[in-house]
Amino acid sequence: MRARLIGTLITLMVCILLALGVPLGTSIVRQHQDALFQDRLDDTVRFAALAGNAAPGMPTSTLNTELTRYQQVYGIAAAVLDRGGRRLVATPGYPGGDAGDVSAFLRQAYAGRHSADPAVIWPWSDRSLTVAAPVMQSGDVVGAVVTVSPTRRMRAAVLHRWLVLCGAAAVAVLLFLLLAHRLATWMLRPVRALDAATHTIATGHLDARVTAASGPPELRRLTASFNGMAQKVEDTMERQRAFVADASHQLRNPLSAVMLRLEDLALALPPGREEEIQNLRSEARRLTAVLDDLLELALAEQREAAAERFDVVALVEERVTAWQVVADQRDIAVMRVWGGPVWTVADPTALGSAFDAVIDNALKFSPAGSVVSVTVTSTGDPVEIEVTDDGPGLPQEELARIGDRFWRSPRHQNVHGSGLGLAVARTLLAACGGRLDITTSDGGGLSVTMAVPADRSPAVTV
Repeated sequence: MRARLIGTLITLMVCILLALGVPLGTSIVRQHQDALFQDRLDDTVRFAALAGNAAPGMPTSTLNTELTRYQQVYGIAAAVLDRGGRRLVATPGYPGGDAGDVSAFLRQAYAGRHSADPAVIWPWSDRSLTVAAPVMQSGDVVGAVVTVSPTRRMRAAVLHRWLVLCGAAAVAVLLFLLLAHRLATWMLRPVRALDAATHTIATGHLDARVTAASGPPELRRLTASFNGMAQKVEDTMERQRAFVADASHQLRNPLSAVMLRLEDLALALPPGREEEIQNLRSEARRLTAVLDDLLELALAEQREAAAERFDVVALVEERVTAWQVVADQRDIAVMRVWGGPVWTVADPTALGSAFDAVIDNALKFSPAGSVVSVTVTSTGDPVEIEVTDDGPGLPQEELARIGDRFWRSPRHQNVHGSGLGLAVARTLLAACGGRLDITTSDGGGLSVTMAVPADRSPAVTV
């Protein structure tokens, strides 16, 4: 953003310099050309006066001496012509009366007029400056004097002035670039602080605030408004989390009392009511599980990640061993796929709890006799833990919903669970700086990948 702002300011500066510099450059050309033209016009008029003061027949010896000396000193070709265009005196280098500029100016001289200001001679042009003046005797035009001046020195002087002008413009652009950089930095400092705070809040750290106090007044007010909004959002979410945790905790005692009374009531019921009592027990246990998951989710959202360096393979090996009993009860084989140690920097408790939720989900939906594969890979950053099952899977349109709180596929409503397991796992991984990806495996089941940052520090050997 700073580069775009500086680019915009520099573009405006260049446009202003061009708007001022082009007329100034043209003025420099006109100034030098007007001075040269006036000087050559004065010389040409003087020669015309000498020719006009001569006796009839216009002797050429004096004029020839004057024009020759003039060319030797200034390098300017000149000629004196009679009314019919015949050369009376001409120095070497005179192009002749048939040349374009000379012919046009001679016509003006024969009409009794001096040469007008010629067209602009630019530094890249190789044109000469032609000036003509009429020769008058007794009020009549009897001939003309023409001078043809080289313009190399004038064009060199103009080019030198242009280079000085361009150098001054370049210095002005550099100074303005420095000023624009400082101005853009000052203006955008609150924006960068807002961007950093927004990114921090998006990663789950709701206590991030903008501390920048400089910048334009509008951005300072925006910063204050952003901090106020962030504080309100944090307070609202904190109250929501506290409510969920408190409600889950407070409902456990009444629910336990209900379950005890239900057991007492079951002893007093007549025979034949066992199925109804069993259904009530199942619903009570399901409600207890939901409250436990709600409490776990609230704690997961509130906990601060305690990052440390540990071996992911060792952690996964420990958790798979703990779940092996459940897998054996359901006749499910757990295949381990990993090599040596794979190091990460994360919260081991949070990662272990997230893995428990994922493997519980895999074992829950896998049929008896199937295989659940657990793979740990670290081909780069991050470290990935993939759990793949041979369960029924989900259609593509339902994959986007899995992991949402309390969402369960309509086809799996009869399976025990609350729909919060993967949501808890996703929350725990986000607190570790990781992520949870869910796709369909090649066998038709689900493939759940947990990714956490890899540790790139060199191993220390003791």
